[in-house]
Amino acid sequence: MRYLITGGAGFIGSHLTDRLIESGHHVHAYDNLSTGNLANVEQWADHEQFTLTVGNVLDRHTLEQCVEECDRIVHLAAAVGVKRVMDTPVETIQTNVGGTENVLELARHHDMKTLIASTSEIYGKAMQKEESLDALSEEDDWTLGATSKRRWAYACSKAMDEFLAKAYYDEYDVPVLCVRFFNTVGPRQSSRYGMVIPNFAERALADEPIQVHGDGTQTRCFTHVHDAIRAVLGLLDTPEAEGEVFNVGQTDEISIKDLAERVRELSDSSSEITYIPYEEVYGPGFEDMKRRTPDISKLQSTIHFEPEFSLEDILHDVINELTSQSDETEETTDLRRFTSSRS
Repeated sequence: MRYLITGGAGFIGSHLTDRLIESGHHVHAYDNLSTGNLANVEQWADHEQFTLTVGNVLDRHTLEQCVEECDRIVHLAAAVGVKRVMDTPVETIQTNVGGTENVLELARHHDMKTLIASTSEIYGKAMQKEESLDALSEEDDWTLGATSKRRWAYACSKAMDEFLAKAYYDEYDVPVLCVRFFNTVGPRQSSRYGMVIPNFAERALADEPIQVHGDGTQTRCFTHVHDAIRAVLGLLDTPEAEGEVFNVGQTDEISIKDLAERVRELSDSSSEITYIPYEEVYGPGFEDMKRRTPDISKLQSTIHFEPEFSLEDILHDVINELTSQSDETEETTDLRRFTSSRS
C-alpha cells in the first residue's frame, strides 16, 4: 500500500515511515522541515519505496500531486510544542486548521482513508481531581481558557481539526478517524520546542541544571512512540474506527518533579534540579493542568491495545540515543541525497 505521511520527517512521522517500509509498504513523506529533520529519514534516502516532498500543507496544489499517488493519508503535520505555539500563534492556527482542511478536501475528492492526528491539549483545563482516579475520556467535556491566553489557540485549532474530520465523515462519507496523542516520547524527539523528557535528558547528560516549570507537582503520562505507532496502524486497519476519535497513550502517571529526579538518576548526573515559574518561561497568565491522564478503554476495546513500553523503557531509549549522539561527529543531511525527492 502507498501511504502519504504529512510531517513524515518529524518525530512520529519518521517512526511510522520506518514501520511501514519495513512492512513492505511505500511511503511518501511530505514535510516543510520546519520541525521535521532530514536526518530522521536519511536511512531511506535511496530506497525505492520512499519518496520525499519538501512542501507545506497549505500548498494545496503540491499536496494534491502527492495525494494522487497514494492510497492512504496519515496527517501528522502541525505546529507542535508549547514553546513554538506560544512564539508563533498565527502560524499555529493557519497550519493546523488550513492544513487539515486541505487534507480532508483532497481525501474527499480522492475517496481516501485518512487519519488525523490530534492532541490531549483538546481537553484544555478539564478538571481531574487529585483524589480521583477518573481519566479523560473521548466523550468528556473540554474546557478552554480565555481567548486572551495564547496557549488555548493551539487546543482550539486541534479541536477544529476534529470537528472538520467528523463533518467530512458525516456529510461526505470520507473514511476518516482522529487520534489524540498523550505525550508521545522516544528517540529522535527534539527538545527545541519544550518537550520535557529530551530536555531533561540533555541537561542531565551535560550536568547542567534540570529546569522544572512550576512547582513540579503536576503529573503527566508518557507514551513510547513505538506504542503510538502500533495504535495508529491498528486503527487504520479497523473499519469500525472510521468516524471516531481515540485517545492514544499510557495511563501510568508521574509528577514532573519525580520525572526530573528519575532522569538525573538514570543519567548518573550531578545536575541540580531547579524550579522556574511559568511566567518566566511563557509570560504572564500562562495556565497549566495538574493532571492529564487518558482513558484508553475505547482504544483497547477497538483494537485490543495494551502499551508494551514503560516509562523506564522510554527514559532508557532517550538517554541512550543522546549518549550515542554525543560520541559521534555531527553531520548535516543533504537534501540532494534523496534522489527521489522533489521540492
